[in-house]
Amino acid sequence: MNGATIIFYLLAAMTIGCGVIAVSTRQIFRAAISLLFSLVGIAGIYFWMDYEFIAAVQIVVYVGGIVVLIIFSIFLTQQSGEKMPAQKMGRKLFSLLSVFCGFALTIVQIFEHSFIKTTAPAVDPTVRNIGEELISLDKNGYALPFEVVSILLLAALIGCIVIAMRTPAEAPKEEVEVKRKEEIKVIVPKEEKVLIVQEETGGIQ
Repeated sequence: MNGATIIFYLLAAMTIGCGVIAVSTRQIFRAAISLLFSLVGIAGIYFWMDYEFIAAVQIVVYVGGIVVLIIFSIFLTQQSGEKMPAQKMGRKLFSLLSVFCGFALTIVQIFEHSFIKTTAPAVDPTVRNIGEELISLDKNGYALPFEVVSILLLAALIGCIVIAMRTPAEAPKEEVEVKRKEEIKVIVPKEEKVLIVQEETGGIQ
């Protein structure tokens, strides 16, 4: 086992480990940081494969765009130190089933399609070649996956909006107490003298 293989396994372990922490922890800020390192690990794998352009796009779009947007949303809501509510067992089982189905679909696709060796020279991963393949509608084009990725970006924006939204039930206790004090506060004019008599029942007249 050479050094390149060790680096690959380290990057893969960091990506998978941080991904598991991101979906299992109840602290939202810790989940965002774990997602950040997981995406950095994916970018490191791209660098390990000598795909510098894809790695740069991974860092700029996902690490520098989506994750930073999520972190800013967390700080704006002042919920960085709070724990998320525990999920119901039904949601946990549905998540595990979704992960299993995605993993099974990936394994089936890998075993059904064999990788044929070829003697043709490899295409250089230049910016021009990558751009032409991304917008190509041919058999080997990636126009459809490229558009699907845009849906992922839209989902990230919607998730940030949901995080930033705060219902009255989720408002901090201090704000609720201040609002209640403002509602029951009585302003007495300075020019008038008011006599307040407290009855034995505890009422105020």
